[in-house]
Amino acid sequence: MNVGVLIELGRNINEKFEELCAMGMHSCQLVSWDEGRFTDEMAELVNQAVVRHQVHITAFWCGWPGPVTWDFYDGQLTLGLVPAAYRFQRLQTLMHGSDFAKKMNIRDFVTHVGYMPENPYDENYNGIIAALKKLVLKCRDNGQNFLFETGQETPVTLKRAIEDIGYDNVGVNLDPANLLMYGKANPVDALDILGKYVLGIHGKDGMYPTDGRNLGEEKPLGEGRVDYPGFIAKLKEIGYQGDITIEREISGEQQKKDIVTAKKVLEELIHA
Repeated sequence: MNVGVLIELGRNINEKFEELCAMGMHSCQLVSWDEGRFTDEMAELVNQAVVRHQVHITAFWCGWPGPVTWDFYDGQLTLGLVPAAYRFQRLQTLMHGSDFAKKMNIRDFVTHVGYMPENPYDENYNGIIAALKKLVLKCRDNGQNFLFETGQETPVTLKRAIEDIGYDNVGVNLDPANLLMYGKANPVDALDILGKYVLGIHGKDGMYPTDGRNLGEEKPLGEGRVDYPGFIAKLKEIGYQGDITIEREISGEQQKKDIVTAKKVLEELIHA
């Protein structure tokens, strides 16, 4: 397992890669919520930066247009492909993102799908699965795996959706902090359910929710409720060989300090 960082796509990609390498890492996931950046010019800029800095991009994390509210109420109405009102437009953006990722030879394509219904008989469920099948086939045509970012659904609901989609290029980018912050699962136990589907990991930490409306608080890695010694041990047990990509959702110098600390914690556990 190698340790990397989540990096936002932009014209400053060379600067971002320089910072990555200065922190002793050469692995990252690229993230973008701006479809206007999905251009040939941007792809070429990234490809040149990859060669120049010898960075491995493990995944493209693709956002989507429209309203976004990260809570337990309005989040149900705004996030991912679940809200029918935004589904078609967002599906087109995600398919465009898959084509863009192909230009950079990125294997894994990741997004939040939204609050997948726990009830498979929910009238919205079949429409979500149908849209996901189209996206997964687009990813397959582009030589990619489609990965669910964990958080907004329980591991069992996520496993059911993967089985109902029915294609072999579907997996999970498991964010252990999200599972806690959304109150959906203990991350170590979640690996017992999702282990064979896990193709990516986010290195993030957080707390359980303290009320019924708002997510739990994100924390610097090692200061939250994720049992990282147990989590890394379980990853080793199931034979996970991929990277762990640090995500710290703040900005500025403190973000950099927290990333460096997270790298140290993770690498000590990986090599223990």
